[in-house]
Formats: sequence, structure tokens, C-alpha cells
Amino acid sequence: MAIEIKAPQFPESVADGTVATWHKQPGDAVKRDELIVDIETDKVVMEVLAEADGVLTEIVKNEGDTVLSGELLGKLEAGATAAAAPAPAATSTAAAAPATDASAEDAILAPAARKLAEENGIDPNSVKGTGKDGRVTKEDLVAAIEAKKSAPAAKPAAAAAAPVVAVGDRVEKRVPMTRLRAKVAERLVEAQSSMAMLTTFNEVNMKPIMELRAKYKDLFEKTHNGVRLGFMSFFVKAAVEALKRQPGVNASIDGNDIVYHGYQDIGVAVSSDRGLVVPVLRNAEHMSLAEIEGGINNYGKKAKAGKLTIEEMTGGTFTISNGGVFGSLLSTPIVNPPQTAILGMHKIQERPMAVNGQVVILPMMYLALSYDHRLIDGKEAVTFLVTMKDLLEDPARLLLDI
Repeated sequence: MAIEIKAPQFPESVADGTVATWHKQPGDAVKRDELIVDIETDKVVMEVLAEADGVLTEIVKNEGDTVLSGELLGKLEAGATAAAAPAPAATSTAAAAPATDASAEDAILAPAARKLAEENGIDPNSVKGTGKDGRVTKEDLVAAIEAKKSAPAAKPAAAAAAPVVAVGDRVEKRVPMTRLRAKVAERLVEAQSSMAMLTTFNEVNMKPIMELRAKYKDLFEKTHNGVRLGFMSFFVKAAVEALKRQPGVNASIDGNDIVYHGYQDIGVAVSSDRGLVVPVLRNAEHMSLAEIEGGINNYGKKAKAGKLTIEEMTGGTFTISNGGVFGSLLSTPIVNPPQTAILGMHKIQERPMAVNGQVVILPMMYLALSYDHRLIDGKEAVTFLVTMKDLLEDPARLLLDI
């Protein structure tokens, strides 16, 4: 029975996707719920799984093609086996041509052998098949690989066909921009062209939080089942309190309307191999330090594995970006519309500070708040940062809600 492989249904915020990677090729056997193809959108990579055991018979949309929700990607023959689903010309080609005929490659090459050939850079047409009807088996490929290793003299001849690049030549590599990075670039340019964006700065003495963390981190981790106490939970907690006091910083602009949110959904910028993603901590005002740390840690793991969902990255009323983990001492983050503000954290740097007339070396961090001046006045932005500074330099106030 033929089963159509279709693109998943995209949310309203996603118009289309791009076929990123086919993990199976026509003729390959697949198992139920096995990954067949990845669809990349401007937010996440969505996986398409096999609905049943069978053989992939046709690819309709190739890698790089744009697809819409529910569009046909390929076809799967349910219940078939790899040997029972050769290419249409397999019988006549195998009988009429030798094993080295390039047009018969799919017909004479077993799936396992094809994978082995691709991994080791072996041209299947150069290998004599010993299987039925001249089929190149896995054993034939293994023998060819061993022969290649034992014959180093053959490498210069193969390399001679490739263009020779002299030492010192400048090499360039051109690759297409991913949809995620292209969308991030588009939104950043949009934000800078449509907002009256300003950035205000302050600095925080991190010594109180560092001492509190050093004192309780082991007990915290033991009490909360392995969840580590970091700095981000303190900043999220302080941001939530500051947003309550300055609701304009937690608002968003929708056309000619201002939307004031009665909740704090905090987006936490996370770096991944595909680019910057911003998963959201929902109702952060109700979360404990342990819940915040656990949520951020979970998002970090999912971002590295490419498992974040669109729902986890949709929305958010305020964003925190921590460039300090990469060594940034100071920056001006760009607001993520329709939000109206973003907080930038930076590297903790020991600096000489004047305390009660004395010079003291303290671990200091610069904070940057970029904001949309169309909605937020300078007084609100500065007051927001001062509130965060006061709460972070006296973390007991976070617990006492004062």
C-alpha cells in the first residue's frame, strides 16, 4: 500500500519550510516512526517520521525545495522490503549491463552497501559486484576499502584530476544561509528600522550573589534533584520584579495599540549550531529559582539537539540575553519585536570600585537595557535598571519581596 509522506502542519506564524535533509533514499527500508526527512522553518527543524514499515519509493521534494503545510514530500510503500522495491529499470539494466554501468547503480547496490560507499568516498561503479545479478554487496565494498588503504600510490592519480591549490592561496566557501539565520537577520533589520531604539547602562556588584551561590550551591543541587544554582535565575527573578514595577517595559506594540501584559513570559536567548533561538519561560512570576534553572537547562539541551518546538519559542513579553558567557564585556542588544525591551548581561569582571571612600576590588557586571523609545521613556528604562541593580546587590530582597 502506497503512503504519502507529507509536510507537517505549520503554525500560523510559519508560512512555509525548506527540505533540509533526506535521511533515506529511494529503495531504502524504513521502520515505523523512523526519521525520514527534516523540514527547516525560520524557527525550528521539524522531523517527519515514517507512518509504517516499508520502503521509500519516491522523493517528490528534494533538499532545498520550499514546501507548504501538508504538501507531498515523497511516497512510501508500506509492508515492502528493500529487495522487493528496486528501481523501475533494475531488471532490464542488470541483465543488459555490467556492474560498472552508472545507470544501473541504484539497481545493483544494496542500501547497506550504498551507505558504506558514501561514508568512505568509494565510487560503487568501480567495484565489481559478487552478489546476485551483479549486485555490489557490503562485503565487496569492505574489500574495496581495504584495497584502497593498502594502495597509497593511487591517491595522487585521483587527486591529479582535482584543481591544484597552491600554498598561500585564499580559499572561499559559499554556503546558503539557513532559514533561521535569514529570519533573525530580517527581524533585526526590521527592529532597527521601525523602532526608536535606545540603550541605557548600569553596573551591578555581583559579590553578594556569588557569596550566596557559593554557600548554598551544593545544598541547592542536592535538594532540587541535581538542578544547579546559576546566575540566570537571580536575573530572571529580579527582572520579573522590575517589570511589575515598570509595566511599560513588559508591554508590546500592536499597530496603534499598546498591550500591557499582566504576566511575565521571559525569553532567554540561547545559542545553538543553527543560530540564536529564544525559548520562553511561561509565567516566570510564579516560578522558583529551581524551576527557572531547570527550565533554562532543559531549553539549552533541546536547543543543542534541535528539539525546540515552535510553541516553546512563541510569545514572550521580555527577553534576557547573556553575552557574558562568551566573554562580552559590553554590548547593545537589539529588541525582539513586538517586545519593547531586552536586557543584556555581560562578563563578570573584577574592577577597582570606590566603597565608603575606600578602593575595593569587586566583581562587577555591566547591564544594558535596549528599549523602544516610542513607548518607554528614559526615566522608566533607568528606573528599571536601578531596580534590578538594587535587587541583585541585596538578593535577600528577592526572597522578602521588598
